[in-house]
Amino acid sequence: MKKKYVIALDQGTTSSRAIVYDNNAKPLGSKQKEFTQYYPQPGWVEHDAEELFKCQLGVMQQVIVDTEIKMDQIAAIGITNQRETVVLWDKATGKPVYHAIVWQCRRTAPLCEELTRKGYAEVIKEKTGLLIDAYFSATKIKWILDEVPGLRERAERGEILAGTIDTWLIWKLSGGRCHVTDVTNACRTMLFNIYELDWDDDLLKLLDIPRCILPQVRDSSSIYCNTDPEICGFSVPIASAVGDQQAALFGQGCFEKGDAKNTYGTGCFMLMNTGDKPVVSKSLLTTIALGMNGKVQYCLEGSVFIGGAVIKWLRDELELISSAPEVDRLAESVPDANGCYLVPAFVGFGTPYWDMYARGTLIGLTRGVKRAHICRAALEGIAYEVKDVLDAMVADSGVKINTLNVDGGACVSNIMMQFQSDILGTQVCRPKNVETTALGAAYLAGLATGFWKDKEEIIQRRETDRIFTPQMDEAKRTKLYAGWKKAVDRASKWEEE
Repeated sequence: MKKKYVIALDQGTTSSRAIVYDNNAKPLGSKQKEFTQYYPQPGWVEHDAEELFKCQLGVMQQVIVDTEIKMDQIAAIGITNQRETVVLWDKATGKPVYHAIVWQCRRTAPLCEELTRKGYAEVIKEKTGLLIDAYFSATKIKWILDEVPGLRERAERGEILAGTIDTWLIWKLSGGRCHVTDVTNACRTMLFNIYELDWDDDLLKLLDIPRCILPQVRDSSSIYCNTDPEICGFSVPIASAVGDQQAALFGQGCFEKGDAKNTYGTGCFMLMNTGDKPVVSKSLLTTIALGMNGKVQYCLEGSVFIGGAVIKWLRDELELISSAPEVDRLAESVPDANGCYLVPAFVGFGTPYWDMYARGTLIGLTRGVKRAHICRAALEGIAYEVKDVLDAMVADSGVKINTLNVDGGACVSNIMMQFQSDILGTQVCRPKNVETTALGAAYLAGLATGFWKDKEEIIQRRETDRIFTPQMDEAKRTKLYAGWKKAVDRASKWEEE
């Protein structure tokens, strides 16, 4: 029977989702379910890895029932996942030895500070492209090995396996036959040498992590193994694994050097494809965009901590609006922000400032400022943050970006996307399908199995909703951005003694 469908498993931080795509990359059905978040201490975040797997398996099986597709018509399964979260489990029983430690968890911050004090920041950045931070997986693995009695000895004997969430899902779906990860997930562990494309022995020794517990690293688009019919109910190739932000980059068709995407979610994540050579940056992360056909592409990544969350703040804390769409209506009712700026540094600045002591600022207020002006300033503040990141990318890479591809829930705001285009002086392209993370995983799985022929066929499947073009003159753009930089300066280091 002709293969007609690819299923994408989108395993996120708070929920698991499964989407069925047809050959035209149209979603036929989607099923999503939330799972439990554990906060055992302030700043600690954990997941029950068994619950997470059952949740992901359940939505996959349910979406097959809901869409009434036949199992022998499924060409492949692709996986995209929350990055940096880690699981350690017993190789014989398949049972986790501790809860999964989530990327948001800050418990290993003291260990990271110790590594920095001892002078390891430069060597870690040189090997991995990353800053030393509790965000990444390495110190989480070390913490579990240190804290669970007897675990390191068992790990050294080869009785324990470790992995990011893609590795855990593939191992479980295959019935324990396949212990693999892909380059985009491996490069977020702070243990993977992005130049040699292998686990780094010096870093493993530094953190006392046995190499034998780590998975084999493969391409992002690759047939890893088949699902176990006793677990899943069918046997189908698992043919992609890719970190969520890199999946969105691929789902947006950012295949060439200089192609960039920005995801407008709670925060904003911008990735720019830098081609077959990594670009070293002072303020951005250097990471791997994709592994395919034995070759890798690199990218620069910038993170904005508060993006769409500022709209929720206007609604829930300030009660200036009653629903998210109302912010657009109010912002569109005025021609500009009337000289005020809202800097949403509620938890400090990410890229390019990296200032944990910054705080949110509403500045430039006069008696003429109304609720609508504040709403407009909030949307413009998100766009200014994105410009900060994009300017850093262009400066470090030397590559001019002609079009910024956008996705994520907040990019549905037409007024914000138009201002984004205006303040960047660059086209902003919004696809019809703004949920590009799952789509990227589906594309990569489809390419590995021949369901789609090549990247050109994928480009033909891409549908644009709207292209926003700059309508602001250079003098006005320069003046507005200069005001933003002054506002950022006022917000910086607010909490620092």
